[in-house]
Amino acid sequence: MRNLESWRQALDVAGIALRRDLSQTARATARALTGGTSPEATVVWKVVNSDIEGRNFRYRYTEYPADTPATPERIWAINLHGYFAGGTMYARESERLATRLGWRVVNPSFPGFGGSDPLEWGELSISALSRFLDTVRSDLGITKFVLLGHSMGGAIAIDYAARNPDDVLGLIYRDGVATPQWQDRNGVTARVLRPAMPDVAPYADLMSAIALDIPDLLMGHLFTTLRALWPDLRSNVKTVTHSIPVGSMLMSLDLTESVRRVNVARVPMLSVWGCFDHVVTTSTADAFADITGSPTQWVIGGHSWMLARPSAQSDVLEHTPAGRAFHDAVRRRAETTHAALTA
Repeated sequence: MRNLESWRQALDVAGIALRRDLSQTARATARALTGGTSPEATVVWKVVNSDIEGRNFRYRYTEYPADTPATPERIWAINLHGYFAGGTMYARESERLATRLGWRVVNPSFPGFGGSDPLEWGELSISALSRFLDTVRSDLGITKFVLLGHSMGGAIAIDYAARNPDDVLGLIYRDGVATPQWQDRNGVTARVLRPAMPDVAPYADLMSAIALDIPDLLMGHLFTTLRALWPDLRSNVKTVTHSIPVGSMLMSLDLTESVRRVNVARVPMLSVWGCFDHVVTTSTADAFADITGSPTQWVIGGHSWMLARPSAQSDVLEHTPAGRAFHDAVRRRAETTHAALTA
């Protein structure tokens, strides 16, 4: 982070979260004193295991209880996970997006992650991964939708939106790896190892950056976060030999032209970045902002800020100028589509 405005943005979002937590604590205390009960959850999850040419592809999506009034114009969103993660890790975040914004949210687990069967090495590419979104859309009848992508998921979101811009209501790009600046590793580990082991230095630096991200990931509600992460981590350990080639692919990925195509197509984009991200550094955020012409929205946290603070994305969309502008643009595009379909 390089200027006071960036810090102000991040601290504003943190302040929103603190005020909300204090308010929730006060309400919970009042309920306890008066004998009241907590509100019922407004969304439930449905988990789908889809057979695609003999391979299992797992995804989950939010549903509303049977007594919830039907709203066919409700916006769909697809939340794409990062490397060595899965759809379950982002469930807490997606529940909040569904509850607070009224979205129906899908969390896919890409091949080799979160219980989905891996692709063969020769089949592997960003486009091969992004095509699994077609299965989700076909199964659920999704026509237009919002894409959220974190890290690896950001690159997949860019690839899909570049090929299907008219179908994407908006794209939220979080600490993404679609542009190559993050591959230029210049941390302390890289500088120490580069003279003797130039091929090893970038990967060692990346591993040290991931280690630096762990304390932020575990801050706050430690056991709740660990409980949310564990199911996908357990599945990913079993398929780790198949996920290594995905990591190698990401280290040589450059979707700069795809970012430009999405921007030229005038798909609304919101870039959100953790101010302490050592994995995908601020130079990458700056490069993405230069291409899109839209400034980055900064939040407190490291690379995986949304896993440690699952309300942060909803806070950004509801309470920051950039988030509200993006949300308004998405709703206008959705309303235009709904009007065209019902005309």
